[in-house]
Amino acid sequence: MCYNAEAQTKASIKYAKHKSFDANIIKQLQLKLDLISYTPYYQVSGFAHPRILVFTDREPLEPKLFHWGLIPSWIKDEEGAKKIINQTLNARGETIYEKPAFRTSAKSKRCLVYLDAFYEHHHLNGKTFPFRIAMKDDSPMAIAGLWEEWANPKGSGEIISTFTIVTTVGNSIMAKVHNNPKAEGPRMPVIIPKDKQDEWLDIKADKEVIQSLIKPFDGSLLEYHTVGKILGKAAIGNKPEVENKVKYQEIDWV
Repeated sequence: MCYNAEAQTKASIKYAKHKSFDANIIKQLQLKLDLISYTPYYQVSGFAHPRILVFTDREPLEPKLFHWGLIPSWIKDEEGAKKIINQTLNARGETIYEKPAFRTSAKSKRCLVYLDAFYEHHHLNGKTFPFRIAMKDDSPMAIAGLWEEWANPKGSGEIISTFTIVTTVGNSIMAKVHNNPKAEGPRMPVIIPKDKQDEWLDIKADKEVIQSLIKPFDGSLLEYHTVGKILGKAAIGNKPEVENKVKYQEIDWV
């Protein structure tokens, strides 16, 4: 987890308002977003490797479209890239400075992925029930991410920019929702509070500072509810109504 997310342009505009009260900066970001061919996602699977807007430590007010699933720079060919990109949608925060795929990015290539919400499945009696998790105040979630650029050795040497979402131990909400029997325990994306976002993007920040930011987010600030199917033939797809609350008889605690 997290493998399903909601990312719309509105989250990026909210990002600008979080970063500055300067109307000119907000307007400039809006103009930049208008120039980007960007698909708004009400719900999308990371395994589709969508291009999502991120803000990097190099240019924190320049929206960039990166593919979800990190390809390390040392991958030698397309076959290796296609294989590893499915394994790097998430990066466990506890080991980002140790794992070969992430340690370089952890040191010097961090980013914020602004999402409106993320989705997770609850397991019960052999069935799965999707939940949408978002901020109670409707503000965007600033998700900790790592990014990388990979040069395709074939043809023109195309540069492919990719990112991964950093995860941590689940909070009280995720302890209820994320009960996948195949997982070691509940997990969640690392949500960076507003007053800590500059620290995450600080290129000069040392390992101890970054690791101090990798922790569960306050569950009292989050809202969660069950939604319609987001996987399989009955999936709602990339439509606004995917956000709507759907009641399941089996889930009587939301």
